Amino acid sequence: MKQTRVLIVDDSAFVRQVISEILSSDPSMMVVGAAPDPIVAREMIKALNPDVVTLDIEMPRMDGLAFLEKIMTLRPMPVVMISSLTQKGADAAVRALEMGAVDFVAKPMVGLSDGFAALRDEIISKVKAAAGAHIRPMSKDRPKVARLSPGATYSSSEKLIAVGASTGGVEALQELLISFPPDAPAILVTQHMPALFTASFANRLDQCCAVSVCQARDGERILPGHVYIAPGGFHLELARNGANYVCRVHEQPPVSGHRPSVDVLFRAVAKAAGANSVGIILTGMGKDGAAGLLEMRRAGASTIGQDEASCVVYGMPKAAHDCGATEIELPLSKISGQVLYHCQAIAGRGVRV
Repeated sequence: MKQTRVLIVDDSAFVRQVISEILSSDPSMMVVGAAPDPIVAREMIKALNPDVVTLDIEMPRMDGLAFLEKIMTLRPMPVVMISSLTQKGADAAVRALEMGAVDFVAKPMVGLSDGFAALRDEIISKVKAAAGAHIRPMSKDRPKVARLSPGATYSSSEKLIAVGASTGGVEALQELLISFPPDAPAILVTQHMPALFTASFANRLDQCCAVSVCQARDGERILPGHVYIAPGGFHLELARNGANYVCRVHEQPPVSGHRPSVDVLFRAVAKAAGANSVGIILTGMGKDGAAGLLEMRRAGASTIGQDEASCVVYGMPKAAHDCGATEIELPLSKISGQVLYHCQAIAGRGVRV
């Protein structure tokens, strides 16, 4: 069995040691080195050729974001961020995920020994997923603000789009949402993400997209030209309030191992919107969303999966494909065009709420 070679980068000797012990406890992992800062890590990457790097954000000599940019530009490879989950840290972590980091693990705030022990399974599973991820070079040409075709427009108050994503989804959602025009159908999004991340993520998307992006609030009316992101730690559902669609945000138990859960969103959309909706399942580890997307398809919705070649982790889209939930799989760059085509087809056949 080929072991996954991991390099740990953290300025704390204790943290380097405990992460090393956690990863080494799995026979499929081999910790090949541990660096106290990015300057040392740069030389170790050259010498040791690791498969995955775990990277802290706040470090001396060079911060983790600056080092990540160098990695993703010059030598793209899987990186899992392991850093403190403060609001400042959350903003930086969202930026890291946009830059191409595969995933993020929040360091325990107190009781480091017991806290890291409780994170063992999460750290191992995310490093394993990273080892099999498809990593793209960070390009200066990637769109940072909305790029629309000249005259691009779409007008509808009745269509609705539901999107689910996990590992690799921060980068994928940015690329997807940037391509929608300002009057696009309303979009509801569930992205697996810690609580402090989602407000920062929504704000960053709002700055670069033609559509308006916000963190969903319970009871909020759903409008075209708007994107509603499920808050971390809360499920997001679609509901009816008279003639209007509204957001339902709640803390019911995790579903499919997650809160927010993509299955919860898709099932609610299947029930409330049916054939008046489009479901999209993007890159992610596991199978959350597959069963819910199948319910959407059975309710008459159009359903799209991101194809394997453009996924960071082809887990959730594969599960959806294997159970018959997706009508079509497309490269990420082609999804928005197909979605708008489907929505125009919905309007053409006269479907109404």
